[in-house]
Amino acid sequence: MSFEEEWAQQKQTVAERQSSDMRLNQLDAGGSASPGAGAPDLATAPAAKKKAANTIETRLEPGTKQAADAADEPTRVAVAEFKGWDTGAGLKKAHEHWDTQVKRLMGRLSGEKAALRNTSNLFAGQDVTIESGFAPLRSKVDGI
Repeated sequence: MSFEEEWAQQKQTVAERQSSDMRLNQLDAGGSASPGAGAPDLATAPAAKKKAANTIETRLEPGTKQAADAADEPTRVAVAEFKGWDTGAGLKKAHEHWDTQVKRLMGRLSGEKAALRNTSNLFAGQDVTIESGFAPLRSKVDGI
């Protein structure tokens, strides 16, 4: 085999390999992510997440706080009325437990609200992280 023939064969091999490389930014030539599949199945709904976060902020958090505060004064009065009795001590303990549960619920609502609002940023950040992970490979392919 002559040098020209061998060189042509090597160029053909490289061209074939490059044309069959996996493309992460598009679907395969068949038009789907997997055989028999339709559209890609990863979907996010930023508008729905924003609406849910706003509902937590404008309705659930204030409503929960209002319900918790509504129980405070009547319970304090009842504890004072039953002072010295086991009932008073039991009411006080139950009210302390109630306050703890309300604080946990408010924290959970706040966390869910923040998570809903940050989801879009997380997806974008993950895409950038994945792309940067392929940078060394891209430079090797570009150098061929």
